[in-house]
Amino acid sequence: MRTLLCLAAAVLLAGCATPAERAAQIEREIDEMIQVYGPACDRLGFRNDTDEWRNCILRLSARDTYYTRPTTTTCFGRRGFYHCTLF
Repeated sequence: MRTLLCLAAAVLLAGCATPAERAAQIEREIDEMIQVYGPACDRLGFRNDTDEWRNCILRLSARDTYYTRPTTTTCFGRRGFYHCTLF
């Protein structure tokens, strides 16, 4: 959730930021992902600073972002016959 909020804030501020400021923001986000997910990838057996380790960090971050995003369910129909969609 924290990463999602940081990414949302970065998107909102990206229009007002210079390219150097955007690059610095991305570096801070990457450093945060490494702090959060790096130890888990180490415990999973990935060696530090390898491509597999970095891929593990990206997958864990993407998984958390996917499962924490807000969703909306819409159902329509009549009694006994419903069709629902999840957004």
